[in-house]
Amino acid sequence: MSVSSTPWSVIVRLAEVQRGSPVVDLAADAERCAALAKQFGLVELKRLSAEVRLVPWLDGAELRSRWSADIVQICGLTVEPFETALRGEFTVRVVPADSPAAGDPEAEVADIDPEAEDPPDVLEGDAIDVAAYVVEHLALEIDPFPRKPGATFEPPPEERPVSPFAVLQGLKGADKPEGDEKA
Repeated sequence: MSVSSTPWSVIVRLAEVQRGSPVVDLAADAERCAALAKQFGLVELKRLSAEVRLVPWLDGAELRSRWSADIVQICGLTVEPFETALRGEFTVRVVPADSPAAGDPEAEVADIDPEAEDPPDVLEGDAIDVAAYVVEHLALEIDPFPRKPGATFEPPPEERPVSPFAVLQGLKGADKPEGDEKA
């Protein structure tokens, strides 16, 4: 993950994690909420907050987070804005690039086991952008097809096919000149 991939960045150095288990309380300010709302196509991001605990893991760190947000989206059916409360938890492991746990970047991935644990993220330096991880998990929870609670899709009434004879009858009446009773 790139440190500059989000308008909100809170950096914790890997050395800080190795010396202890810091807890970072995050709350996006109004400017960052506005930038994130624009990035994700929201009407508004009213609030985004998280608590991230970082604990040493091998030669890297493990991030354990609980986050919550209040967003406003446009309903795809009614085209009205509505508010949604989102909440989530995640655990992510990160290691430095020279870590044995980082794996070989040149190796080809042969088999992917969907039940296996995710491999650790490899850091580009010694910086862990904890806010970027919170933003990433927020993005995963935003409904790409938002629907206001209670909104239902009502298909338009099905038109009955017009009989060819009815069409001809309509043309016959349209071809008759006004005042001409013989046609």
